[in-house]
Amino acid sequence: MVLDKVIEILADQLSVDPSIINEDSNLVDDLDADSLAVIDLIMCIEDEFNVEVPDEEVENLKTVGAIVQFIENHQ
Repeated sequence: MVLDKVIEILADQLSVDPSIINEDSNLVDDLDADSLAVIDLIMCIEDEFNVEVPDEEVENLKTVGAIVQFIENHQ
């Protein structure tokens, strides 16, 4: 399932407990991701799901749910 894998990637990359991550989690506000961490996350997601996230789309991917929706729409 896409959500489970995204949570796994986020927990690993941000060193947070996966149980605190849900679809409404905001990368910056809830998970304390800085801009460099967000770039790293996007690169991991692109590799894992074989999708390309255009630079202009990155700013729209603020929540876990938005990332999952993007992946599901572009696979």
